[in-house]
Amino acid sequence: MKKKIVIFLSYIILFFNSNLLSNEVSKYLKIGLLAPLSGEYSDLGNSLLYSLQLGLDEINDKNVFIIPRDAGFSDETKLDSAIKDLKSQGINIIIGPLSNKDFAYVKKYNDLIFISPSNITPEFKNNVISIGVTLDSQLLALNNFIKKQKKKKTVIMFPENQYTDFIEKKIKQLNLNYLKVFKYDPDPQVLTGEIEVLTNYSQRKKNLELRKKMFQDKEDDQSIKELERLEQLYTLGSVNFDSVIIVDFGSNLKSVLTSLAYTDVNTRDVLVTTVNQWFDESIFYENTIKTLYYPSIDYKEFKKYNENYFKKFSTYPDEITILTYDALGLIYYAWKKNGKITSINDFSFKNKIKGKIGTFSIKDRRVTQDLEIYKVEKNKFTKF
Repeated sequence: MKKKIVIFLSYIILFFNSNLLSNEVSKYLKIGLLAPLSGEYSDLGNSLLYSLQLGLDEINDKNVFIIPRDAGFSDETKLDSAIKDLKSQGINIIIGPLSNKDFAYVKKYNDLIFISPSNITPEFKNNVISIGVTLDSQLLALNNFIKKQKKKKTVIMFPENQYTDFIEKKIKQLNLNYLKVFKYDPDPQVLTGEIEVLTNYSQRKKNLELRKKMFQDKEDDQSIKELERLEQLYTLGSVNFDSVIIVDFGSNLKSVLTSLAYTDVNTRDVLVTTVNQWFDESIFYENTIKTLYYPSIDYKEFKKYNENYFKKFSTYPDEITILTYDALGLIYYAWKKNGKITSINDFSFKNKIKGKIGTFSIKDRRVTQDLEIYKVEKNKFTKF
Protein backbone atom coordinates (compact mmCIF):
# COMPACT_ATOMS: atom_id res chain seq x y z
CA MET A 1 0.00 0.00 0.00
CA LYS A 2 1.45 3.30 -1.05
CA LYS A 3 2.15 5.77 1.70
CA LYS A 4 -0.34 8.62 1.67
CA ILE A 5 1.06 11.93 0.62
CA VAL A 6 0.59 14.71 3.13
CA ILE A 7 -0.46 17.90 1.41
CA PHE A 8 0.97 21.09 2.87
CA LEU A 9 -1.51 23.90 2.71
CA SER A 10 -0.49 27.15 1.15
CA TYR A 11 -1.78 30.25 2.82
CA ILE A 12 -3.29 33.21 1.10
CA ILE A 13 -2.61 36.87 0.80
CA LEU A 14 -5.58 38.86 1.96
CA PHE A 15 -6.88 42.13 0.70
CA PHE A 16 -9.92 43.52 2.50
CA ASN A 17 -12.23 45.19 0.01
CA SER A 18 -15.96 45.59 0.42
CA ASN A 19 -16.62 46.49 -3.24
CA LEU A 20 -14.74 43.92 -5.33
CA LEU A 21 -16.24 43.78 -8.85
CA SER A 22 -14.66 42.26 -11.94
CA ASN A 23 -15.67 40.84 -15.30
CA GLU A 24 -12.97 38.15 -14.98
CA VAL A 25 -14.62 36.33 -12.09
CA SER A 26 -12.87 33.01 -12.74
CA LYS A 27 -9.49 34.60 -12.03
CA TYR A 28 -10.42 35.62 -8.51
CA LEU A 29 -11.16 33.82 -5.28
CA LYS A 30 -13.54 35.86 -3.18
CA ILE A 31 -14.13 34.59 0.35
CA GLY A 32 -16.66 36.02 2.75
CA LEU A 33 -16.04 36.27 6.48
CA LEU A 34 -18.80 36.34 9.09
CA ALA A 35 -17.48 37.81 12.33
CA PRO A 36 -18.69 39.90 15.30
CA LEU A 37 -17.04 43.15 14.26
CA SER A 38 -19.07 45.29 16.66
CA GLY A 39 -20.58 44.87 20.10
CA GLU A 40 -19.55 42.72 23.03
CA TYR A 41 -17.51 40.24 20.96
CA SER A 42 -15.80 42.71 18.66
CA ASP A 43 -12.37 41.79 20.10
CA LEU A 44 -12.90 38.27 18.78
CA GLY A 45 -13.93 39.65 15.39
CA ASN A 46 -10.82 41.82 15.20
CA SER A 47 -8.67 38.87 16.24
CA LEU A 48 -10.08 36.90 13.31
CA LEU A 49 -9.19 39.71 10.92
CA TYR A 50 -5.68 40.01 12.33
CA SER A 51 -5.08 36.28 12.01
CA LEU A 52 -6.00 36.33 8.36
CA GLN A 53 -3.51 39.08 7.70
CA LEU A 54 -0.73 36.73 8.79
CA GLY A 55 -1.29 35.03 5.45
CA LEU A 56 0.56 37.95 3.88
CA ASP A 57 3.80 36.33 5.00
CA GLU A 58 2.93 32.98 3.42
CA ILE A 59 1.96 33.73 -0.21
CA ASN A 60 1.59 36.64 -2.60
CA ASP A 61 -1.57 36.02 -4.59
CA LYS A 62 -3.30 39.22 -5.64
CA ASN A 63 -6.25 37.26 -7.00
CA VAL A 64 -7.50 36.30 -3.55
CA PHE A 65 -9.77 38.55 -1.55
CA ILE A 66 -11.40 38.38 1.87
CA ILE A 67 -14.59 40.37 2.31
CA PRO A 68 -15.57 40.66 5.99
CA ARG A 69 -19.05 41.43 7.22
CA ASP A 70 -20.35 42.11 10.72
CA ALA A 71 -22.58 39.16 11.61
CA GLY A 72 -22.85 39.98 15.32
CA PHE A 73 -23.01 37.09 17.78
CA SER A 74 -26.18 34.97 18.04
CA ASP A 75 -27.94 37.73 16.10
CA GLU A 76 -30.01 36.28 13.24
CA THR A 77 -30.89 39.71 11.85
CA LYS A 78 -27.26 40.75 11.48
CA LEU A 79 -26.27 37.29 10.26
CA ASP A 80 -28.95 37.30 7.57
CA SER A 81 -28.03 40.79 6.41
CA ALA A 82 -24.32 39.90 6.25
CA ILE A 83 -24.94 36.74 4.21
CA LYS A 84 -27.24 38.51 1.76
CA ASP A 85 -24.66 41.26 1.28
CA LEU A 86 -21.88 38.75 0.59
CA LYS A 87 -24.08 36.78 -1.78
CA SER A 88 -24.94 39.94 -3.73
CA GLN A 89 -21.24 40.33 -4.51
CA GLY A 90 -21.02 36.94 -6.13
CA ILE A 91 -19.46 35.16 -3.14
CA ASN A 92 -20.33 31.50 -2.77
CA ILE A 93 -17.91 30.45 -0.01
CA ILE A 94 -17.90 31.95 3.47
CA ILE A 95 -15.84 31.45 6.63
CA GLY A 96 -18.37 31.22 9.44
CA PRO A 97 -20.68 31.11 11.22
CA LEU A 98 -18.68 30.75 14.44
CA SER A 99 -21.37 28.90 16.39
CA ASN A 100 -23.05 25.63 15.45
CA LYS A 101 -26.29 27.15 16.75
CA ASP A 102 -26.46 29.09 13.47
CA PHE A 103 -26.11 26.01 11.24
CA ALA A 104 -29.86 25.42 11.04
CA TYR A 105 -30.33 29.03 9.96
CA VAL A 106 -27.68 29.17 7.22
CA LYS A 107 -28.77 25.91 5.59
CA LYS A 108 -31.48 27.83 3.73
CA TYR A 109 -28.67 29.42 1.71
CA ASN A 110 -28.08 26.07 0.02
CA ASP A 111 -26.20 27.64 -2.90
CA LEU A 112 -23.48 28.88 -0.53
CA ILE A 113 -20.71 26.96 1.26
CA PHE A 114 -19.82 27.72 4.89
CA ILE A 115 -16.53 26.71 6.57
CA SER A 116 -17.00 26.98 10.35
CA PRO A 117 -14.46 26.76 13.21
CA SER A 118 -17.13 25.02 15.30
CA ASN A 119 -16.11 21.71 16.88
CA ILE A 120 -19.52 20.14 17.49
CA THR A 121 -19.84 17.82 14.50
CA PRO A 122 -17.21 16.37 12.14
CA GLU A 123 -19.76 15.46 9.47
CA PHE A 124 -20.69 17.86 6.67
CA LYS A 125 -23.92 19.42 7.88
CA ASN A 126 -25.99 20.35 4.84
CA ASN A 127 -23.85 23.16 3.37
CA VAL A 128 -21.53 23.59 6.39
CA ILE A 129 -18.09 22.06 7.04
CA SER A 130 -16.78 22.28 10.62
CA ILE A 131 -13.01 22.18 11.04
CA GLY A 132 -12.82 22.62 14.82
CA VAL A 133 -11.10 20.03 17.02
CA THR A 134 -14.05 17.72 17.57
CA LEU A 135 -14.77 15.53 20.57
CA ASP A 136 -14.88 12.57 18.16
CA SER A 137 -11.23 13.05 17.14
CA GLN A 138 -10.18 13.61 20.75
CA LEU A 139 -11.91 10.52 22.11
CA LEU A 140 -10.52 8.34 19.32
CA ALA A 141 -6.99 9.67 19.98
CA LEU A 142 -7.33 9.03 23.73
CA ASN A 143 -8.81 5.58 23.19
CA ASN A 144 -5.87 4.57 20.98
CA PHE A 145 -3.39 6.04 23.45
CA ILE A 146 -4.91 4.20 26.43
CA LYS A 147 -4.88 0.92 24.53
CA LYS A 148 -1.19 1.37 23.67
CA GLN A 149 -0.51 1.86 27.37
CA LYS A 150 -2.21 -1.51 27.94
CA LYS A 151 -4.87 -0.11 30.20
CA LYS A 152 -8.06 -2.16 30.32
CA LYS A 153 -10.35 -0.55 32.90
CA THR A 154 -11.15 2.98 31.78
CA VAL A 155 -13.64 5.35 33.37
CA ILE A 156 -14.91 8.26 31.27
CA MET A 157 -15.96 11.13 33.52
CA PHE A 158 -18.07 14.15 32.62
CA PRO A 159 -20.39 16.58 34.46
CA GLU A 160 -24.15 16.58 34.50
CA ASN A 161 -24.89 19.70 32.43
CA GLN A 162 -26.26 20.81 29.05
CA TYR A 163 -23.61 18.74 27.22
CA THR A 164 -24.28 15.42 28.96
CA ASP A 165 -26.55 14.02 26.24
CA PHE A 166 -24.12 15.15 23.55
CA ILE A 167 -21.19 13.32 25.18
CA GLU A 168 -23.24 10.16 25.74
CA LYS A 169 -24.29 10.22 22.09
CA LYS A 170 -20.65 10.48 20.97
CA ILE A 171 -19.63 7.54 23.17
CA LYS A 172 -22.31 5.44 21.50
CA GLN A 173 -21.49 6.61 17.95
CA LEU A 174 -17.78 5.80 18.41
CA ASN A 175 -18.52 2.34 19.85
CA LEU A 176 -16.90 3.22 23.19
CA ASN A 177 -19.72 1.68 25.19
CA TYR A 178 -17.28 -0.61 26.98
CA LEU A 179 -16.03 2.40 28.94
CA LYS A 180 -17.44 2.80 32.43
CA VAL A 181 -19.37 6.08 32.56
CA PHE A 182 -19.19 8.28 35.64
CA LYS A 183 -21.33 11.44 35.62
CA TYR A 184 -20.67 13.90 38.40
CA ASP A 185 -22.17 17.01 39.93
CA PRO A 186 -20.17 20.12 38.87
CA ASP A 187 -20.53 21.53 42.40
CA PRO A 188 -17.07 20.93 43.97
CA GLN A 189 -18.55 20.19 47.40
CA VAL A 190 -20.76 17.44 45.98
CA LEU A 191 -18.12 16.25 43.52
CA THR A 192 -15.59 15.20 46.16
CA GLY A 193 -18.09 12.91 47.87
CA GLU A 194 -19.02 11.32 44.55
CA ILE A 195 -15.38 10.63 43.70
CA GLU A 196 -14.87 9.16 47.18
CA VAL A 197 -17.52 6.60 46.24
CA LEU A 198 -15.98 5.98 42.81
CA THR A 199 -12.54 5.34 44.34
CA ASN A 200 -13.82 3.36 47.35
CA TYR A 201 -11.94 5.90 49.44
CA SER A 202 -13.55 5.12 52.83
CA GLN A 203 -12.76 1.42 52.63
CA ARG A 204 -9.20 2.04 51.48
CA LYS A 205 -8.78 4.44 54.42
CA LYS A 206 -10.06 1.76 56.81
CA ASN A 207 -7.74 -0.80 55.25
CA LEU A 208 -4.78 1.40 56.14
CA GLU A 209 -5.86 1.93 59.75
CA LEU A 210 -6.45 -1.79 60.26
CA ARG A 211 -3.07 -2.62 58.76
CA LYS A 212 -1.29 -0.06 60.97
CA LYS A 213 -2.88 -1.53 64.11
CA MET A 214 -1.33 -4.90 63.30
CA PHE A 215 2.17 -3.44 63.86
CA GLN A 216 1.60 -0.72 66.46
CA ASP A 217 2.33 -2.94 69.49
CA LYS A 218 5.24 -4.84 67.97
CA GLU A 219 8.84 -3.93 68.63
CA ASP A 220 10.81 -6.06 66.18
CA ASP A 221 12.71 -4.22 63.44
CA GLN A 222 10.60 -5.57 60.61
CA SER A 223 7.35 -4.43 62.23
CA ILE A 224 8.77 -1.00 63.04
CA LYS A 225 9.90 -0.52 59.43
CA GLU A 226 6.54 -1.66 58.08
CA LEU A 227 4.71 0.73 60.40
CA GLU A 228 6.97 3.57 59.26
CA ARG A 229 6.12 2.73 55.65
CA LEU A 230 2.41 2.67 56.36
CA GLU A 231 2.60 6.04 58.12
CA GLN A 232 3.64 7.55 54.79
CA LEU A 233 0.45 6.33 53.09
CA TYR A 234 -3.02 7.88 52.97
CA THR A 235 -4.92 4.76 51.89
CA LEU A 236 -4.25 1.07 51.32
CA GLY A 237 -5.56 -0.85 48.34
CA SER A 238 -6.06 -0.05 44.68
CA VAL A 239 -8.99 1.55 42.88
CA ASN A 240 -11.05 -0.53 40.44
CA PHE A 241 -9.87 1.30 37.31
CA ASP A 242 -6.51 1.90 35.65
CA SER A 243 -7.26 4.95 33.51
CA VAL A 244 -9.66 7.87 33.35
CA ILE A 245 -10.82 10.25 30.62
CA ILE A 246 -12.12 13.54 32.03
CA VAL A 247 -14.29 15.52 29.62
CA ASP A 248 -14.18 18.90 31.33
CA PHE A 249 -12.37 22.23 31.32
CA GLY A 250 -11.15 25.15 33.43
CA SER A 251 -11.95 25.27 37.13
CA ASN A 252 -14.26 22.25 36.84
CA LEU A 253 -11.44 20.11 35.51
CA LYS A 254 -9.16 21.32 38.30
CA SER A 255 -11.82 20.37 40.87
CA VAL A 256 -11.94 16.83 39.47
CA LEU A 257 -8.14 16.54 39.52
CA THR A 258 -8.05 17.84 43.10
CA SER A 259 -10.67 15.29 44.17
CA LEU A 260 -8.75 12.45 42.52
CA ALA A 261 -5.60 13.53 44.33
CA TYR A 262 -7.49 13.87 47.64
CA THR A 263 -8.83 10.31 47.32
CA ASP A 264 -5.26 9.11 46.77
CA VAL A 265 -5.48 8.05 43.12
CA ASN A 266 -1.88 7.26 42.28
CA THR A 267 -0.79 8.31 38.77
CA ARG A 268 1.85 5.57 38.82
CA ASP A 269 -1.03 3.10 38.62
CA VAL A 270 -3.79 5.15 37.00
CA LEU A 271 -3.39 6.97 33.69
CA VAL A 272 -5.17 10.34 33.97
CA THR A 273 -6.24 11.94 30.68
CA THR A 274 -8.48 14.78 29.62
CA VAL A 275 -9.61 16.49 26.41
CA ASN A 276 -7.96 19.35 24.51
CA GLN A 277 -6.95 22.20 26.83
CA TRP A 278 -5.36 24.50 24.19
CA PHE A 279 -2.10 24.40 26.19
CA ASP A 280 -3.59 26.36 29.08
CA GLU A 281 -0.61 27.03 31.37
CA SER A 282 -2.82 27.74 34.38
CA ILE A 283 -3.10 23.99 34.76
CA PHE A 284 0.56 24.01 35.87
CA TYR A 285 -0.21 25.93 39.04
CA GLU A 286 -3.51 24.47 40.22
CA ASN A 287 -3.16 20.88 39.13
CA THR A 288 -2.71 18.52 42.07
CA ILE A 289 -2.40 15.58 39.68
CA LYS A 290 1.19 15.97 38.59
CA THR A 291 1.02 13.96 35.37
CA LEU A 292 -1.77 14.53 32.90
CA TYR A 293 -2.24 13.61 29.24
CA TYR A 294 -4.47 15.06 26.54
CA PRO A 295 -4.83 15.10 22.74
CA SER A 296 -4.25 18.37 20.94
CA ILE A 297 -3.19 20.20 17.83
CA ASP A 298 0.49 20.63 16.97
CA TYR A 299 2.09 22.54 19.87
CA LYS A 300 5.05 23.84 17.88
CA GLU A 301 2.79 25.28 15.18
CA PHE A 302 0.42 26.70 17.79
CA LYS A 303 3.29 28.37 19.64
CA LYS A 304 4.82 29.67 16.40
CA TYR A 305 1.46 31.06 15.31
CA ASN A 306 0.98 32.86 18.64
CA GLU A 307 4.49 34.30 18.52
CA ASN A 308 4.06 35.59 14.95
CA TYR A 309 0.69 37.05 15.85
CA PHE A 310 2.12 38.84 18.90
CA LYS A 311 5.11 40.12 16.97
CA LYS A 312 2.84 41.69 14.36
CA PHE A 313 -0.02 42.94 16.55
CA SER A 314 1.46 43.20 20.10
CA THR A 315 -1.32 41.06 21.52
CA TYR A 316 -2.15 37.35 21.63
CA PRO A 317 -4.92 35.79 19.54
CA ASP A 318 -8.04 33.96 20.53
CA GLU A 319 -7.50 30.20 20.09
CA ILE A 320 -10.27 29.94 17.51
CA THR A 321 -8.37 32.16 15.07
CA ILE A 322 -5.86 29.44 14.21
CA LEU A 323 -8.81 27.41 12.93
CA THR A 324 -10.01 30.18 10.64
CA TYR A 325 -6.41 30.68 9.51
CA ASP A 326 -6.36 27.04 8.40
CA ALA A 327 -9.83 27.39 6.89
CA LEU A 328 -8.44 29.98 4.49
CA GLY A 329 -5.58 27.72 3.52
CA LEU A 330 -8.03 24.88 2.95
CA ILE A 331 -10.22 27.01 0.70
CA TYR A 332 -7.22 28.22 -1.25
CA TYR A 333 -5.97 24.66 -1.76
CA ALA A 334 -9.38 23.46 -2.99
CA TRP A 335 -9.60 26.42 -5.38
CA LYS A 336 -6.14 25.83 -6.84
CA LYS A 337 -6.71 22.07 -7.10
CA ASN A 338 -10.13 22.25 -8.76
CA GLY A 339 -9.81 25.54 -10.61
CA LYS A 340 -13.02 26.67 -8.95
CA ILE A 341 -15.28 25.89 -6.00
CA THR A 342 -18.86 25.07 -6.90
CA SER A 343 -20.09 22.75 -4.15
CA ILE A 344 -19.28 21.32 -0.75
CA ASN A 345 -18.07 18.14 -2.48
CA ASP A 346 -15.01 20.05 -3.75
CA PHE A 347 -13.63 19.66 -0.20
CA SER A 348 -13.37 15.88 -0.25
CA PHE A 349 -9.75 14.81 -0.78
CA LYS A 350 -8.00 11.45 -1.07
CA ASN A 351 -4.90 12.61 0.74
CA LYS A 352 -4.35 14.00 4.21
CA ILE A 353 -3.84 17.71 4.70
CA LYS A 354 -1.41 19.48 6.99
CA GLY A 355 -2.26 22.89 8.35
CA LYS A 356 -1.33 24.94 11.40
CA ILE A 357 -3.58 22.83 13.63
CA GLY A 358 -1.88 19.65 12.46
CA THR A 359 -2.78 16.84 10.08
CA PHE A 360 -6.38 16.14 9.20
CA SER A 361 -8.41 14.39 6.54
CA ILE A 362 -11.68 15.20 4.81
CA LYS A 363 -13.20 12.00 3.52
CA ASP A 364 -16.72 10.66 3.08
CA ARG A 365 -18.08 14.09 4.02
CA ARG A 366 -16.38 13.96 7.42
CA VAL A 367 -13.45 15.86 9.00
CA THR A 368 -11.04 13.89 11.20
CA GLN A 369 -7.98 15.31 12.98
CA ASP A 370 -4.88 13.21 13.68
CA LEU A 371 -4.17 14.60 17.13
CA GLU A 372 -0.96 14.22 19.09
CA ILE A 373 -0.89 13.23 22.76
CA TYR A 374 0.76 15.75 25.07
CA LYS A 375 1.97 15.20 28.61
CA VAL A 376 1.66 17.88 31.28
CA GLU A 377 4.43 17.38 33.82
CA LYS A 378 6.84 19.65 35.71
CA ASN A 379 5.32 22.81 34.19
CA LYS A 380 5.91 21.62 30.64
CA PHE A 381 3.91 20.43 27.64
CA THR A 382 5.74 17.50 26.09
CA LYS A 383 4.67 15.49 23.05
CA PHE A 384 4.35 11.93 24.27
